[in-house]
Amino acid sequence: MTVLELIEASAAQLEAAGLTFENGFGQGTTNAFDEAAWLVMWQLGLPLDDLDSVSNRPVAQAEHAQVATLLGARISTRKPAAYLTHEAWLMGVPFYVDERVIIPRSFIAELLVDESIDPWLGEDTKRVLDLCTGNGSLAVLAAMTYPDVSVDAADISPDALAVARINVDKHALAGRITLIESDGLAACPGKYDLILCNPPYVNAASMAALPEEFKAEPALALGGGSDGMDFIRSLFLTAAAQMNENAVLVLEIGNERENFARAFPQLEPLWFETSAGSDQVMLITREQLV
Repeated sequence: MTVLELIEASAAQLEAAGLTFENGFGQGTTNAFDEAAWLVMWQLGLPLDDLDSVSNRPVAQAEHAQVATLLGARISTRKPAAYLTHEAWLMGVPFYVDERVIIPRSFIAELLVDESIDPWLGEDTKRVLDLCTGNGSLAVLAAMTYPDVSVDAADISPDALAVARINVDKHALAGRITLIESDGLAACPGKYDLILCNPPYVNAASMAALPEEFKAEPALALGGGSDGMDFIRSLFLTAAAQMNENAVLVLEIGNERENFARAFPQLEPLWFETSAGSDQVMLITREQLV
């Protein structure tokens, strides 16, 4: 059996087990083939981004058995693949993850890499905050994208910050990223030129209906109250005081645009285009928050 054949067979097993985009994927992959490729390539120690070069490589019997064990764990436990491999990739950058953090998948990462945020920044952009940093991935990507800025990475969870420390050190950015334990902005020193925030925003009804893979993630990092807006309400009350005059807030709200519009009917943010559409991530100026 070749690597490609093993991936195809593994994908068929995932599908037969009932895993779909709506019920099992969405934490790094969106379909059974990509999920199987991740697991097979990782287990075999092959480059995750270069299937073409190894697709015809034969798989030894012992390797096949190792893949079968990993695939069996994915199906039987319904743990996300990233928790099984302790690795997740965001915009081509690898990050360590475990059950202490949600698996990084923020669309803000796309905006950092494709320079969509840059028109609102300038020479005076020196201080960036990644609020609700989780495993630190957005803080790391921001530091990589903007080599002249310093980044604060804040989270209420000491466990999440311990994982963020692993990633900050992994990418040799300890000199530019400061980790802060903070409930919202309470312990953040300010003032910032850019705030990135992928907060807990999932509404209560959606939380109750999450697939098992998403229930494996820390609820603290997902649940946003009855309409998903609890954290955001608090953030909007305090953010302006922590922002410099021309600062902007880039905020992700997932599939909660209708709840956002009901909660903040007078606010007219700018919506970014992302791979998931134009209603996932917004930009708000300090002036709007004032």
